Amino acid sequence: MKKPDFISAAYGLPHERIPVWIMRQAGRYLPEYQAVKKKYSFMQICRSPELVAKVTVQPVEIFGFDAAIIFSDILLPLEPLGIKVDFTENGPRLYPLVERPADVTRLKAFDPARELDFVLEGIRVTRERLHNRVPLIGFCGAPFTMAYYATEGRSSLNDTKIKRFIFEHPGAAFDFLSRLAEIIGQYLKAQIAAGAEAVQLFDSRGGILSPEDYRAYSLPFIKRVFEICRAEGIPRILYLNNSAPYLECLADIDCEVIGIDWRTDLGKAGKILKRKTIQGNLDPHLLFAAPEKLEERIAQLLEKVGDHNRFIFNLGHGIMPQTPVANVRLLVEKVHGYQKRTSEIEFVG
Repeated sequence: MKKPDFISAAYGLPHERIPVWIMRQAGRYLPEYQAVKKKYSFMQICRSPELVAKVTVQPVEIFGFDAAIIFSDILLPLEPLGIKVDFTENGPRLYPLVERPADVTRLKAFDPARELDFVLEGIRVTRERLHNRVPLIGFCGAPFTMAYYATEGRSSLNDTKIKRFIFEHPGAAFDFLSRLAEIIGQYLKAQIAAGAEAVQLFDSRGGILSPEDYRAYSLPFIKRVFEICRAEGIPRILYLNNSAPYLECLADIDCEVIGIDWRTDLGKAGKILKRKTIQGNLDPHLLFAAPEKLEERIAQLLEKVGDHNRFIFNLGHGIMPQTPVANVRLLVEKVHGYQKRTSEIEFVG
């Protein structure tokens, strides 16, 4: 059976068409999603396998994306730990915060397969709805990113609390990050068992660290997560926001795909990460541009790719609210219509 283009690209295998999906493709920019959101809260959707499947499949049916990503949130594993997460219109709010070593020791151990079973059932139902049209991606936040929210309590402008915690209490920080790595690894492993055909780890806040501190406080725990959830034929993706300063750090991670943001040059990333598939990296704000400008930037980006067999088109961050739906459709059409180099196409027959 022929592998989907997304899976082939994740492993650097020859395939005919450049695959494309976008982060947060199931959600707020889509009128079809907004119709669901009028009736249910964010967490009501997350906890309903039927609603999860409905909104996850929507963008695949509308645009023809080459992968679906399960509708969920990176922060869900924090609640069973004992950290309440409220999802508001202005972003998540968390409490009680991890502010001192004693706060780490009070955190609860739990089995992700039991406490987050609604996510796993959502994966199973979504796989049924997809009928093998495209692969389904599961995901979670990376340990440092999860620790960031647990200490800051929200998206912060100065990132003071997390940095103070790791430098003031390095032993407790190591303990906290280690606990998170084990839980996240088991959670992704459970998602794979439920039917996820790829998993992505979001290190959305790792880019606030210096390269030296990234090696100390993020990289080892990412490696542990990927060690736990490694499975035959299941690509593992790391997305790092503000990835440019860390490319050398990422080259030896045991994963198949590195997702990069728009600040990172594709050509440079391809040379440094030559044994990885690159995923990215159009600035999501460009989807507000005039169609001819958007087409031009898509073409420029694709021309920078060194090996199209090792490339998955995506945005450099999640899609913005109010993004014109017509431009999302244009994006998919232009990527799918791009002519790969002949040497990179697998001819059948």
